[in-house]
Amino acid sequence: MKKEEWLKKGYVDEPVEKALDLKAEIKRLCREKDAVILGHYYQADEIQEIADFIGDSLALAQWAAKTDAKIIVMCGVHFMGETAKILCPDKKVLIPDLNAGCSLADSCPADKFAAFVKDHPGYKVISYVNTSAAVKAVTDVVVTSTNARQIVESFPEDEKLIFGPDKNLGNYINSITGRQMLLWDGACHVHEKFSVEKIIELKKQYPDAQVLVHPECKGAVAKLADKIGSTAGLLKYAMASDKKDFIVATESGILYEMRKKCSEKNFIPAPPEDSTCACNECNFMRLNTLEKLYNTLKYEWPEVNVDEAIAQEAIKPIQKMLEISAKLGL
Repeated sequence: MKKEEWLKKGYVDEPVEKALDLKAEIKRLCREKDAVILGHYYQADEIQEIADFIGDSLALAQWAAKTDAKIIVMCGVHFMGETAKILCPDKKVLIPDLNAGCSLADSCPADKFAAFVKDHPGYKVISYVNTSAAVKAVTDVVVTSTNARQIVESFPEDEKLIFGPDKNLGNYINSITGRQMLLWDGACHVHEKFSVEKIIELKKQYPDAQVLVHPECKGAVAKLADKIGSTAGLLKYAMASDKKDFIVATESGILYEMRKKCSEKNFIPAPPEDSTCACNECNFMRLNTLEKLYNTLKYEWPEVNVDEAIAQEAIKPIQKMLEISAKLGL
């Protein structure tokens, strides 16, 4: 009966003793089970603190591909777990909550995207990593926000390209490469919400602050940026900059690592337009908690699996991305 209830909820719903030192117990379980915890920059602070490795989508894929651990616990969203499983079919891949989806991936249903590709013969297909395994299976090469520009530019200038699903990232790549990629109409609900007006107000409060913007943001927000880049790229820029104040327009989880690496600097989260909240969080990313992580390791569920036929096709564009990234030193 318990497993049936877990299936309905999408996570192990077992009570955890309040007196339990969760972080110590999670580390103990990792040692006992030969498990590694991979955490995305957008996870809550306490998840990032305990993870064995923290990174963006590209770094997590690279880490999953090379780990020797028997169990990978992906503290991120479902497509990240799928990517890890595709790269490591012999390993058990767990995710603390199956409900941790992605609005961007959801904006690109596999059947509709496959039909879109079929309607445009002669096009090479570039898919953002924020997609389901089934979308990757009809893709020529996968990209992340870290390597999208370089991978697009690796194609001949006259190559006809489809880019999906993020229209904002696609438009940005088109603008800086001079390409005219055909774009799928998808977007991330977090990055769509940033307010131009509220960022301008923050600039009045912090006139010397630099604005850091993720390329999934709308064009109007990107125009305010001093730096446009992936989460890893924005972190690297902030570390190298001699500026002290930064307004950050991406999911606020990245602030943990920014403040950790640059404790002397001030990072201000850009707020969303439709809320009085001072920061912009992904509700899917925040479904993962220490309690769920502990139960996931204890019961080794929920497990991420990918249909074998889909995995055989989806691994090809992922491997191509990793190969190109390695050649480019990304």
